[in-house]
Amino acid sequence: MNDMTPTITAAPASIAPRVVTAVLWRSGSQMVAQISMWASTFWVIRLLNPTDYGLYAMTSGVMVLLSMLNGQGFAGALIRAETITTREIRQMFGLLIMLNGGIALLQVAIAPLVAAYFRYPLVGTMLTVQALLYLANPFIVLPGALLARAMDFRQQAKVNLLAAAAGALTSLIGALSGLGVWTLVIAPLALVWTRAIGMTLAARLVVWPTFGLRGARATVWFGGAMLASDLLWLVQTQADVFIGGRALSPHLLGVYTTSLFLAQIVTSKFIPPLNEVAFTAYARLQNDPLSAGQAFEKSLRIIMMAALPFYFGLAVTAQPFVETMLGAKWDEAIPIVAILAMAMPFLTLQILFAPATTALGHTRIQVASAAAGAVIMPAAFLLCIRWGVTGLAWAWLFAMPLLTLFTARIALPILGTSWLALARAIRPALFAATGMAIVVELLDRSITVPSPALRLAILVGTGATVYGLLAMLAARSVVMEVLALLRPARPAPTA
Repeated sequence: MNDMTPTITAAPASIAPRVVTAVLWRSGSQMVAQISMWASTFWVIRLLNPTDYGLYAMTSGVMVLLSMLNGQGFAGALIRAETITTREIRQMFGLLIMLNGGIALLQVAIAPLVAAYFRYPLVGTMLTVQALLYLANPFIVLPGALLARAMDFRQQAKVNLLAAAAGALTSLIGALSGLGVWTLVIAPLALVWTRAIGMTLAARLVVWPTFGLRGARATVWFGGAMLASDLLWLVQTQADVFIGGRALSPHLLGVYTTSLFLAQIVTSKFIPPLNEVAFTAYARLQNDPLSAGQAFEKSLRIIMMAALPFYFGLAVTAQPFVETMLGAKWDEAIPIVAILAMAMPFLTLQILFAPATTALGHTRIQVASAAAGAVIMPAAFLLCIRWGVTGLAWAWLFAMPLLTLFTARIALPILGTSWLALARAIRPALFAATGMAIVVELLDRSITVPSPALRLAILVGTGATVYGLLAMLAARSVVMEVLALLRPARPAPTA
């Protein structure tokens, strides 16, 4: 195949069956992978100390910042394009290698400065080792884009499961061997490099990179917009650690970041994989705005039906959940988890807008939303840090609704939908989740169970039952809609 040979992925007459298959593979594999990862993560949390997580959080801000430069946004241009050539693939490969090699060197260079800022020399050593993560990115991002373009999420799912197993096993071995905070450094390395090798093999990526960018204007423009958005998103999401890292001890910072990890399980672990599929699907609908708007409303209804009961349930069961999963030494996290859980529905809605508007070609919406977040969230954290860890949690609950309202205001017209349609999509899940939370809270106040695990089991079982009944009462059509999506399509009758 010469450099100018086009690679064409034609959109089928109806992509719904392929989207369903993609979602099942991507979300199903994510769920299995997360179960294995959580099993090891919660075990490791019990073995390590809050200070270990506080030190790791000091490096994570830098890692997240530089990871925004890894080229993921540029690869998104390949997914949106109607046709691509081998030359464009080689150019993307070269661009990814240059970007990730450069940020690896940059991280090594600034590691001593970061260590001096936080006043912990170990942070600099950790950052130097963590630079190895970036070198794997070209072998993950490009194969992932090519597989996503073909809506082949089955191969990605297999690789992700294998990588999750490698990361979980490494994490357990490190914690049990007494490696302390270094467990949190080497486990991601094992996961990322396993994924890099697996994705390269799955996509059969055998091209050589080229470092000339002639003719890549559209790709660079799209990727540049995504990069600007990602950098602004970083300011929004890492301002709490940046501000808290100076004002709080490593112990309290570890309590806060672990609480945030628990509250963001859905938004950070399950929504992003769904957004990967959604971006590809919306890109196939970019010439049919009406269908794209309807698809957004449907996805919102379904995702909120799954997400809201988790958030509301976590808020009312924070004490037995933390005591069961993390142990008594993490009791300081209980009120933080409860507050943060109530802010997460807004974050979920906020991040669902991005793949829809971007895939339709309106990158400015995502950039504007991220810019607003880069102002609103840091301002809230600076205002509330005077109240310590609890203040950071309340900052999320005060600021995230404002940011979500701003994003919805500029995104809804682009998607061809309305505030009323948005409310209708969320209403069934909100009703069922609120009713469930009230019942669980009243039950929790009326029972006396000394074992946190047994108390949690009783509350979760009751909550699941109540939510199921209320969901069928308030949103039977949505439940049947989900079941219809999961039901295999019948073959067309033959003449």
